[in-house]
Amino acid sequence: MMSSNNRDIVADTLLKLENTVFLNREVLRPDYIPESLPHREEQIRQLTSVLAPLLKGERPSNVFIYGLTGTGKTAVVKYVLRRLEEYGRGFGSRGFFSCYINCRNDDTTYRVMASLVETLGGRVPFTGLSTAEVFRRFKNRLESLGRVMIIVLDEIDSLVSRAGDELLYRLTRVNDELSRSKVSVIGITNDVKFMEKLDPRVKSSLSEVELVFPPYDAIQLSDILRERAAKAFKPGVLDEGVIEYCASVAAKEHGDARRALDLLRVAGEIAERLGDRVVKVEHVVKAREEIERDMVIDVVKTLPQHSKLVLLAIALAGGRFDSTGDLYVSYRELVKALGSEPVTQRRVSDIVSELEMLGLVTAKVVNRGRYGKTRQISLATDYNTMVKALSDDARIASLVKNYRGR
Repeated sequence: MMSSNNRDIVADTLLKLENTVFLNREVLRPDYIPESLPHREEQIRQLTSVLAPLLKGERPSNVFIYGLTGTGKTAVVKYVLRRLEEYGRGFGSRGFFSCYINCRNDDTTYRVMASLVETLGGRVPFTGLSTAEVFRRFKNRLESLGRVMIIVLDEIDSLVSRAGDELLYRLTRVNDELSRSKVSVIGITNDVKFMEKLDPRVKSSLSEVELVFPPYDAIQLSDILRERAAKAFKPGVLDEGVIEYCASVAAKEHGDARRALDLLRVAGEIAERLGDRVVKVEHVVKAREEIERDMVIDVVKTLPQHSKLVLLAIALAGGRFDSTGDLYVSYRELVKALGSEPVTQRRVSDIVSELEMLGLVTAKVVNRGRYGKTRQISLATDYNTMVKALSDDARIASLVKNYRGR
C-alpha cells in the first residue's frame, strides 16, 4: 500500500506536469515531419524533379544525398515522398511503394531485405532463410505487384561498414531482372568520403544524381525553431533570447537542427520539472549539460576496452597529460591492474586521435624545441560525466573504485 508521503510526492509531481509549458512536444522530436521545411526549398525542388517520373509509373534515377547530421536530409526525403503520394492519389496515379530503412538499426543484409518484403505485404522469419532466398521473395513479390519502389537507405554507411556493398550492388542491378516493376534507391549519409569505399560498379549506379545539404546558419536555425515553437509551446512561455541561444549553440556545432530542437525541447522539460511557467535561457544551459552528458555516456559505452582505459587514465590524472609518453605510462598501470596485455604506445597514440575525432578529448601539438614535438591531451568533457560513463563497464568501475580509495 502506498504511504501518504509517497502519495503526496506523486500528487505534487502530477500537479507540476498538469501546468505544462507544452502544447505538443512531439513537434520538437527529430522524426517529426512538419508541413513546411524552411531553408530547404531548393533541395525539395531538386529531389521532386528527380522523383517526378513516379507519378507516371516510371523509374526515377537513383539519388545519393550527403550532408552533416541535422541538415534536413531525412526530413526532406520523407516530406517529398509524402507529398508525391498525396499528389498522385489526387490525380489518379498508379501509385508507388516506398520503404524507409535506418541502416544504423537494420545493419545487416538480412534485416534490410526482410523490411523490404514486409513493406510489400510479405512475411519473413526473424532468422532461418538465406539472404539469397529473402532477395528472391522480395523480387518476386514486387514483380507481382507491378509498381515502382523507392528504397530509402538512411545512414547507408553503417550498413556498408558492417555488411559490405553486395546488397547495394544487387539493388542497383535488380531492374535487369524485373519487367513489370522497377526499383530506385535513395542513399543518405553524413560521410562525405563514403563513395570512395564502394565498388566502382556500385558507385556509378548509386550516384546517378547527387545532392549536397549545407549546414544551417544561426539565422536559419532561429527560423526553424520559431516555426516549430509556435506549435510546440503554449503562447508566451518562451522567454526572450531562448530561441536565439539554442540556434547559436547549434550553429557552432555544424548547424545541426536536431541539436537545436533537442535543446529547446529538453529546456521545456526541465522548466516543467521545476514547476516554472516560463522557459528561460538558464533552462537551455541546463539542457545543454544534460544532453552532452547523455551523448558522452552513449558514445563511451560503444568504445573498445583499451580506448576506455586511455580515457580513464586521462580522467584519473585530473583530465590532462602533457605528453603521449606520460599517458602511456599511466595507461599501462591500469592495464596491469586488470591483468590484461597493453597495446603499443603507437596504438595508444592512434586511440587518442580516434577519441579526438569523437569529441571526447582534445590533443594539441606542442613544439618543445630541441626535445621535439609532443601532444598535450585533455578531456573535452566534464570529469564526473566521463567517470560515470566509464563506470557502466563493470571492470572499469572496479578500477575507479580502487584508485579513488587510494
